[in-house]
Amino acid sequence: MAASLVLLCGTSFSGKSTMARVLAPRLAARVVSLDEINERRGLWGGDGIPPEEWRRTHAVAVGEVREVVGAGASVIVDDTSSLRFLRDDWRALAAEAGAEFALLYVDVDHGTVRRRHAGNRVDPRRRDVADAVLEQHLADFQAPTADENAVRVASVEDVLRWCAASGDR
Repeated sequence: MAASLVLLCGTSFSGKSTMARVLAPRLAARVVSLDEINERRGLWGGDGIPPEEWRRTHAVAVGEVREVVGAGASVIVDDTSSLRFLRDDWRALAAEAGAEFALLYVDVDHGTVRRRHAGNRVDPRRRDVADAVLEQHLADFQAPTADENAVRVASVEDVLRWCAASGDR
């Protein structure tokens, strides 16, 4: 089985990390989470992170992903992947490494995101995201365009159907 790079894309509170946890055992893949890298670096995106620190976090993630696919294994990148150039860079890395590439766009409407955000404050399941940071993130998010061939998913069930249709990759 060839290595694959599955890139999750979606806003905060869309369900990417949940989907990554479901996908990882099915694809025998390692998850590289930019939130986890930020935490190791003492940063939290929910507080707002300066662009230069995001660049450093992204560089760490690229190194980890290169190592995984270079060893012939599969990887899931858990990040908002909110800007087109970031998605293009991951696609190029996969091609360079000879890995299959899949872009899964976790397409959840902003109302649902805001409800999940508010619910997390009542029953915290993850660290909080400041209101201003979330609103700026939602305003700046660049959804994948048709030419990116993203697979749109909105639920774990959608991800499981994608796995089944693609032969669990």
